[in-house]
Amino acid sequence: MRKERTERAISAELEVTELMRSDLMKKGIERSPHRSLFKAMGYTDEEISRPIIGIANSANEVIPGHQHLAEIAACVKAGVRMAGGTPMEFSTIGVCDGIAMGHKGMKYSLISRELIADSVEIMATAYPFDGLVLVCDCDKIVPGMMMAMLRLNIPAILVSGGPMLAGNLKGRAIDLISVFEGVGAKSSGKIDDNELAGLEDAACPGVGSCSGMFTANSMNCLSEALGLSLPKNGTIPAVMAARRRLAKEAGVKIMELIEKDIKPLDIATRHAFENAITVEMALGSSTNTVLHLKAIAHEAGVDLDLRLFNEISERTPNLCRIAPAGPTHLEDLDRAGGIPAVMCELDKKGLLYSDLMTVTGKSLGENISSAKNLDTDVIRPIESPYSQDGGLAILFGNLAPDGAVVKKSAVDPSMLKHTGSARVFDSEEDAMAAILSRNIRKGDVVVIRYEGPKGGPGMREMLSPTSALAGAGLDKDVALITDGRFSGGTRGAAIGHISPEAQEGGPIAVVEEGDTIEIDIPARSINLKLREEELNLRLNAWKQPDYKVKKGYLYRYARQVSSASTGAIFRE
Repeated sequence: MRKERTERAISAELEVTELMRSDLMKKGIERSPHRSLFKAMGYTDEEISRPIIGIANSANEVIPGHQHLAEIAACVKAGVRMAGGTPMEFSTIGVCDGIAMGHKGMKYSLISRELIADSVEIMATAYPFDGLVLVCDCDKIVPGMMMAMLRLNIPAILVSGGPMLAGNLKGRAIDLISVFEGVGAKSSGKIDDNELAGLEDAACPGVGSCSGMFTANSMNCLSEALGLSLPKNGTIPAVMAARRRLAKEAGVKIMELIEKDIKPLDIATRHAFENAITVEMALGSSTNTVLHLKAIAHEAGVDLDLRLFNEISERTPNLCRIAPAGPTHLEDLDRAGGIPAVMCELDKKGLLYSDLMTVTGKSLGENISSAKNLDTDVIRPIESPYSQDGGLAILFGNLAPDGAVVKKSAVDPSMLKHTGSARVFDSEEDAMAAILSRNIRKGDVVVIRYEGPKGGPGMREMLSPTSALAGAGLDKDVALITDGRFSGGTRGAAIGHISPEAQEGGPIAVVEEGDTIEIDIPARSINLKLREEELNLRLNAWKQPDYKVKKGYLYRYARQVSSASTGAIFRE
């Protein structure tokens, strides 16, 4: 909230000047040329005199979660105008992970996060808006927007376009992952071409971020827990009128945040990030949330040690099993009360810092005071959780000295402890070929390396290999580990973010075919069963290979990016 003034004698005009950041580009005789340019776009003197709100919109026609964002942004702008402000919209890029999956395009997904944050910073500095509303929906776009909010630290609200509805095939709820797994089922002879086509046609019934607790929906839900978006931002389906009303409310609310001078760094404190991790564990979110929360926290000057995730997991029950961990989808979570209902359950045991400020202008506790759990099959009561610990786990050991991450809630109980022989591949394509040609056997541990931030470059998500294994019925028998990433839609013993990565000489670089790998998720450990002396000999003999790409943004990214264990941020 606005700091008390120390000098009450400041004139009203000067006080307005202090409050109006946009005065830098519009006030005074020297800004007459600037006003002339605004008038060229049709803005009136009255509109120019009002607080100016930047609307960062990632709408495009290449992402189903973003195709409708022009409509959502229009609702935000209506809210801004209702509250007396002038909205000015600009755009950012966006990549659909599902469409980029399995080819070179996926190398550009994670790296787009930095460009999105940078582009919003550029626009909100070149045009000193009084506030920002950031309209987005999918994967790297959401964390990129939140990184920009914290970096700029002007009043801001995140608005999601909302999740897609689940598809339906013969009375069964399905989603995009059903199609990816259908590819594995087809390759192993379990379904035919017509059945795969049926999945393809029915799985994604309309606009919105894909309907499970995948990365996009995970991050939109965690934006609520951080206090950077309005309640129900993460769960109201894209097609619902309530989504439009929420967007209008955000437009109104940004004017209140400007009046009260509530900024993102007033909200996203260390305790707010601990709240987000707590909700993350209760939900069993995408493993990518670990990567993104660390990057967002970095912008806030908050250090999130990976061990903190395990500490919070140990005291946080897993309350939800949303697809891919279970049969329910985001629309079910919304009907059950959404993230406010999840936080209400957690608050019963005092697991949240409920006194923290949020973009509603109220505390988190006030936001959830009237929330109720309306479906205990979707959100388990805190007294009867799926497990007493959280849905994600950070593993350490001689194979991942700096950590690795797994979605524990999506692992079959029989695979929580697994020892197997390494099947080693230096790219996703090589691993995928082996899986589809049925060269992977029960008990194997598939190792996919040189896919990290530097080695990929770009740290590709590898939904295709995990889905192919699941479709072939091997997800309860085969583990996968990688220095790359797995999709939020992945299920099974898929352990990603192995750090240090192979390109930096991490132990994963020297795993050999047939080595024994021991995974113990309850004990949070992952180890190569090799004597220390032998491991050191291999590491000393290792030679760093050239980057796979030597030009363009990928090459610049590979040289600047840090480890996954630090959030894959750019080195200072």
